[in-house]
Amino acid sequence: MKALLPLSMMVLGNVFMTTAWYWHLRRGAADGKPLLLIVLMSWGIALLEYLIMVPANRLGAAAGLSVAQLKVAQEVITLLVFVPFAYFVLGEKLRLDYLWAFFCLVGAVYFVNRANF
Repeated sequence: MKALLPLSMMVLGNVFMTTAWYWHLRRGAADGKPLLLIVLMSWGIALLEYLIMVPANRLGAAAGLSVAQLKVAQEVITLLVFVPFAYFVLGEKLRLDYLWAFFCLVGAVYFVNRANF
């Protein structure tokens, strides 16, 4: 239960990071905005991610999660945030490969936590 807050913070932080990395691709990379402007705007969004993720990882470690558990959790969260973002914001089509990638990450979650099962 102590891991719920850091994991929730990781979800929120990942929403900001996914936005920072990909929001500018909504209308295509050649939308006329200078690359430097896009980079600076993305860094501003990414700053919010860092302000959330660094404390989330510290709280997760304090709750007893190992670095490997935190990293694998982050990868699962990344996929769970990215797929809806790609579909709803970027208009990408859902692919079966996303499901296979998710199953691979479920395996990673199992292996990094199997001593706790």
